[in-house]
Amino acid sequence: MKRRRLAVGLLAALAGSGVLDGVASAASSRVLAERWLGPRTVDLTVHSPANNRAYPVRLLVPPGWSRTATRTWPVVYLLHGGNDDYTSWTRETDIEELSAAAQVLVVMPDAGRDALYADWHRPTAGPNAGKWETFHLTELWSVLRGRYRAGPARAVAGISAGGYGAITYAARHPGMFAYAAGYSAPLDITNIAIQLVLCRTVADNGDDLSAVWGNPITHGDNWKRHNPLDLVANLRGTGIYLSSGATGLSGEFDPNGSWSPVQFSEAMLGASTFVMAGRLLLAGIPATTNIYLGGTHSWPYWRRELHASWPRMMAALRAYR
Repeated sequence: MKRRRLAVGLLAALAGSGVLDGVASAASSRVLAERWLGPRTVDLTVHSPANNRAYPVRLLVPPGWSRTATRTWPVVYLLHGGNDDYTSWTRETDIEELSAAAQVLVVMPDAGRDALYADWHRPTAGPNAGKWETFHLTELWSVLRGRYRAGPARAVAGISAGGYGAITYAARHPGMFAYAAGYSAPLDITNIAIQLVLCRTVADNGDDLSAVWGNPITHGDNWKRHNPLDLVANLRGTGIYLSSGATGLSGEFDPNGSWSPVQFSEAMLGASTFVMAGRLLLAGIPATTNIYLGGTHSWPYWRRELHASWPRMMAALRAYR
């Protein structure tokens, strides 16, 4: 009886301290619906206990995949940008063809219209608020391991705000990802210009930026804990690929007349990419960086960068064995 009371008391103490939150959350996450769109493409509806909601996730399984296989497969997370959703990668790129020769699971989770990859400071404060980090890295991961034969090796890549998500997830969880790639990513969320852009985007979606990481002044420490530039040292041992336009001016993939002044935001992202690359260099952390002069904040350039970084990600995951 004493042992039982001791065990119950210990569990209660751990639960109160939050130690068991991730374990309980992962254990109760589950697939509510599974809809196959083709031989390799399946859309999932995954319940998130942390958010008390269900979210869509698109999954590409490798050739030869089987739910009953004895082997497991490495995983690549592809993260979407703001004002988009989990369908963006298959809609805008040839990821299905690109991944056809690789023994890898490609996971494309939803992250709300704001696509700010964090457990929000106020996780119920707006239509896109939530504990996204917990959903992606704990709950969804549990589903992938338990139901879709995901193995321990992971890589992550994203465009725009999803690129921020890729780098910040890798930096906040050292050793979790073998490779991380950010294309046109805001890598310094403490930069005033980047904050203004994020504030406008979030407000247009009915949300408040201070609900994400808190007030940038009174909760400055939390902003830094989610800021890639302040987390560079945590990326040691992770393969890194960064790319962005430097000017926001039209490039080789931009049709005549398609440019608008809003594209100057790409230059701001290019500046943060340049500073991030410098920090990595000073820290002695290897990284591949492609900062190109002409090129807008648009999918044609991100498709090119996906193709450029894909072999490096696959090598890190040993996905062609």
